[in-house]
Amino acid sequence: MANVLRVLSSLPPIETLVCFEAVARCGTFTGAAKELSITQSAVSKQIKSLEESLGCALFDRHARGINLSRVGASFLDELEPLLYRLQRAVMKARDDQAAKAVSVACTLGVAHYWLFPRIVRFNQKYPDITVSVVSANSMNEQTCSENDLGILYGDGQWTTLESEQIIPEVVFPVCSMELQVPTPATPAELCDLHLIQLDSSQWDCLDWQDWFDHFGVRYKIPQNAITFNQLTLTLNAAIEGLGISLAWESMARPAMEAGKLKRVGEFQFVTGRGDHLVYAKHRPLTEQAASFRDWLIASI
Repeated sequence: MANVLRVLSSLPPIETLVCFEAVARCGTFTGAAKELSITQSAVSKQIKSLEESLGCALFDRHARGINLSRVGASFLDELEPLLYRLQRAVMKARDDQAAKAVSVACTLGVAHYWLFPRIVRFNQKYPDITVSVVSANSMNEQTCSENDLGILYGDGQWTTLESEQIIPEVVFPVCSMELQVPTPATPAELCDLHLIQLDSSQWDCLDWQDWFDHFGVRYKIPQNAITFNQLTLTLNAAIEGLGISLAWESMARPAMEAGKLKRVGEFQFVTGRGDHLVYAKHRPLTEQAASFRDWLIASI
């Protein structure tokens, strides 16, 4: 190791070698500067530094431009294959690392309440595989097909995606354990309680009106009702005691088990839809993505 360090310490800086190769290939300092996105002055300084390090002139300079000197031409013959091998080694290392990464597209709520805890457990078992999450409420078929995997809400019927349901949709009212509310005998009795509203106009998600429609109850959102446009916010508001929120069983379960939330009544809407683990039909999964898919399904 000490011998290697001594050899490395005697080598010119890598940037001077890259600069020399660019000048030799372009034939001018100006061309090399443009290619490397630096100034012509910087190129001149790099070449001067390399020549001083080697103790010889690499270029013959004359009024009409520059040419490789005899030593410069010989040095370039030795250097070029080494630089290309170094470039290939760096690219291979980056590609190998990228191949070990798995991208998963899903909504913010699914990422926060359902996926993240599972990624932690997966990473403990497979520390060499990185799972990257792409989250937004505007998930669709195309977004999921552009990533290795996706978690997409719907009925499971997509023309370009393979799918398997992993989270059935079960929706019911919840509130803080500390909030004292009467237990409703019917869904209609919930209408007069303080309900936290979910504005889902920008994405495909149930709101209170949809939930009441399932039970045949007409419901009108009160004026000035507290409203959020994210499931994470409505659940947090419920935990803080601001009222009663709709909750998706898969997301609310951790808070219920921790004693932060409780159900309000025994009524629930099982929609027959849910979140599906999806991936593109036309593109085979990488080994790492397949490992995460299989582990995720087995963990349910």
